[in-house]
Amino acid sequence: MLATQRQERILAAVRAHGAARVADLVESLDVSDMTVRRDIAELARAGLVRRVHGGAVAPDAPGRPTDEPGFDAKRGWASAEKTVIAHAALSTIEPGQAIALSAGTTTYLLAELIASDPSLRPLTVVTNGLRIADVLHSASGVQVILTGGVRTPSDALVGPVADATLAGLRVDRTFLGVHGFDAAGLTTPNLAEAATDRALMSCAAVTTVLADHTKWGVVGLARIVPLDDVDTVISDDSLPSDARRQLTGGATQLRLVTVGTQSSMTSTSATTPPHPGAST
Repeated sequence: MLATQRQERILAAVRAHGAARVADLVESLDVSDMTVRRDIAELARAGLVRRVHGGAVAPDAPGRPTDEPGFDAKRGWASAEKTVIAHAALSTIEPGQAIALSAGTTTYLLAELIASDPSLRPLTVVTNGLRIADVLHSASGVQVILTGGVRTPSDALVGPVADATLAGLRVDRTFLGVHGFDAAGLTTPNLAEAATDRALMSCAAVTTVLADHTKWGVVGLARIVPLDDVDTVISDDSLPSDARRQLTGGATQLRLVTVGTQSSMTSTSATTPPHPGAST
């Protein structure tokens, strides 16, 4: 395979999934690790990708801990992975429940699924996401509670008003989207959003994090909580092996979904009983 052909396939993978790992590219292209790294370097010099530890990401993906991309920019990243993760999350919701959805692109997809599924009625949804509220406000049988607060570049409502609203509520489950996560925990570039995310977790009996594999290793300025404060992480089966080890070493349950399906979901750790709200 010519170098230009390899680079086209690498670029296609990054555009389709938001990121591509060197290990996966070595296998799919049947070339050496060094060859893949050289190809990524060439694409990076052309401004088509950005080099990161272990692979490449889209050039507009967050790089510095303070980078906060807007909703529309993030919506196109790893869209196939986000879709199957949202379907997996939908299967855990029952009629009559009260749930909370944090602002985010994967939780937005979950909101769209909820809006189109009449079998989940009645349902109460608490959210700090303006786009999520917009999707659900006209869905029959769904009561929407919007927190209020200060708007972020990703259309989240955060700050003291949002936190005070959440402090007076109790829901069955919070579905939390994150900017990034690693062995140290969940992070976001926005200090106020970190506090509001903790408030979303604290009002829930169970917290489920929805995070595709491209979020692993992305670090924002503000830590939300350590991994052990999360009940379940739903991700896709391209999640790196080091992430799987970290996520199965404690109390958190990891569920992986396969891209191209809407129902394939396997658990890689023992189920743990819900705790009465995450610590902050």
